[in-house]
Amino acid sequence: MNTLPNLDEIVLQTLDFFDHNQPPRIDLDTYDFPFVVGSGNAYNTGTILFSGRAAVFADESNFRKMIEAYGPAIEKGLITQAIIISASGEKDSVWEIELAKKHNLSTTLLTCDANSSAAKVADKVFAYRKIAEPYTYNTSTYLGMVLSSTNEATKSIKQFVDTLALPENFSHYSAYSFILPDQYASVCPMLDIKNNELFGPFSLLRAFPEGHARHAKFVIPTEQELVIGVGASTDYFGHPDHRLTIALPDDANFGFVLALTYFITGKIQASKPPYFKDNISNYCLDYGPKAYGKAGTFDIIVPGN
Repeated sequence: MNTLPNLDEIVLQTLDFFDHNQPPRIDLDTYDFPFVVGSGNAYNTGTILFSGRAAVFADESNFRKMIEAYGPAIEKGLITQAIIISASGEKDSVWEIELAKKHNLSTTLLTCDANSSAAKVADKVFAYRKIAEPYTYNTSTYLGMVLSSTNEATKSIKQFVDTLALPENFSHYSAYSFILPDQYASVCPMLDIKNNELFGPFSLLRAFPEGHARHAKFVIPTEQELVIGVGASTDYFGHPDHRLTIALPDDANFGFVLALTYFITGKIQASKPPYFKDNISNYCLDYGPKAYGKAGTFDIIVPGN
């Protein structure tokens, strides 16, 4: 398992891949006040895609209640669409599409598997290409969806992250906090999920938009924490001698910020004990699929397409 790539390596491979394989363009103007449904970072990808647009966001835990609560709006024709986001097109996405269709909503699936179970029942499918990645990384999957909306140039993103200068003592910190501009708030929960997946109870990572950072998130400054401002000020957060500010180019968008913060997260992963690599095999082959009631196993390396 120690031969598995770290997240920063997958980010670079993903940017190279999309430089030669442009994601399909998606016109979000054709969706007027839809349900946008996804699990984990699929949900967060939905909030990125519909940032600044009218939508009702739901996940696998609350979609049943949400669709009932918005029943009157559906009956009046105010909500007619549901967008389901799932890299695999399996698991919860299947019943979510079936439930949406039961309520007479037209369904669109965003997925990386055009032959998945969900793709077979959705009214419309956007199929994205991806590279092979360790289970849970889901970098090319969701970054491809983001890029299909923002249409950013991945070559310039790669040039930026590949030449990023981190402090010489970067690996010495026991904690890292990202601060992002408020318009990129939807990236913060994606970083929280990466913290859970890569570090688990050995939590190393926090992420806040500027507005949240002001709400007592940095009451306790320490020399053991590096506060990283990505296009955001760090003037009042963390220990004054342990701050890093990274200026964003004028043309940066969600894809840039997501790739950059994932890349830095991978550098954190590479500098610490291999928590993820030591445990992902047992998760994929044993208790991970069992939690879904599956008899089989998960791929440790999820194939590309």
